[in-house]
Amino acid sequence: MAGSARPARAYLDHAATSPMPDEVRTQYLHALGLVGNPASSHADGQSSLELLEAARERIAATLGAERVEVSLTSGGTESINLAVKGLFWARQSDGPRPVILLARTEHHATLEACEWLRDHQGAELFWLDVDTEGVLRPETLAAAIAEVGAERVALVTFLLANNEVGSVQPVAALCAVAEGESIPCHVDAVAALGQVPIDFHELGASTLSVSAHKIGGPVGVGALLIARRTKIEALLHGGTQQRGRSGTQDAAGAVAFAAALDLAAATVADPSALARARDRLISGVRVLVPDAKLHGTAPGAGVSARLPGNAHFTFPGCQGDSLLFLLDEAGVSVSTGSACQAGVAETSHVLLAMGVPESEALGALRMTLGGSDAESAVDRFLDALPGAVEKARRAGLS
Repeated sequence: MAGSARPARAYLDHAATSPMPDEVRTQYLHALGLVGNPASSHADGQSSLELLEAARERIAATLGAERVEVSLTSGGTESINLAVKGLFWARQSDGPRPVILLARTEHHATLEACEWLRDHQGAELFWLDVDTEGVLRPETLAAAIAEVGAERVALVTFLLANNEVGSVQPVAALCAVAEGESIPCHVDAVAALGQVPIDFHELGASTLSVSAHKIGGPVGVGALLIARRTKIEALLHGGTQQRGRSGTQDAAGAVAFAAALDLAAATVADPSALARARDRLISGVRVLVPDAKLHGTAPGAGVSARLPGNAHFTFPGCQGDSLLFLLDEAGVSVSTGSACQAGVAETSHVLLAMGVPESEALGALRMTLGGSDAESAVDRFLDALPGAVEKARRAGLS
């Protein structure tokens, strides 16, 4: 009808990027209005520096780190590249250590950084197997170190939680295995930020990467936590404003990141509401599409075993892309996997590494919840799903 309001869309793609809450936007805009380079000695510069360091302190406290251990970056991808490349380069100073241990289920930022080191710097990649739930087990890591030889390993890198299927890894146990062999480990916590507790010191990691826009902060803002004990080579040179990173620091971005972390703390402290919405989505899918298959750790395995906002299914007889577009037409935003691979037609490397047949993996959809509208988003998704599946199956897999 002409003049009628368009129904509000349902957003179930928080793992790609999460909308910025009003409280974060307000603090961000205020900080953007202030002038002064934090590295300048005049009063304006020092005011900007105070703002920056106060935000860094808040970020550090929330993530269980010291302020000096927080290097602000342009986002998760830079943080991961700095960690992986910086650790690799630093480890060569005492003799050749060419081996990087990593799982095939890592985010593409990690995979491609490691492959670049292989192709251009002589690194050797040793692939770690995950189980059918997408979990890397400590005994797998220990066996790999024994096979390769600890003295040849530059680093190990793994996710805190898988960005596609939501399985939370036994990070403290994995870090303990690496620490026992004096091997630095990097933890990619980008997908886990704002959903599960992160205590950098308690986990025992050497480095840990996060990104602000996953929790409603600005795009282009992130951080790499670098333990005091950890040696790392810089990725960017030209000023040494931070440990491991040069470049003018973004005070306003740091303020917004800290504000987003403050808001996310409520979900981290009590994820039950978000988990209930996720479980209702999972139950609804199983009723509406009985042959759909859930991937990742089972929700009933414990609050810490799967991200509270993640549900990942494959739908037999459907192309994931077809389902995505049909749901989009119905006003529902979902994902077929990592948004970093958007526009690239490829089967999920995560599902393949978990042993899912390619024919099944083609029908993957990831639904990720967040914010105060999670329940209404689930309602809209479940209303639209049966029609989308029916149309997608008529279209087939070709």
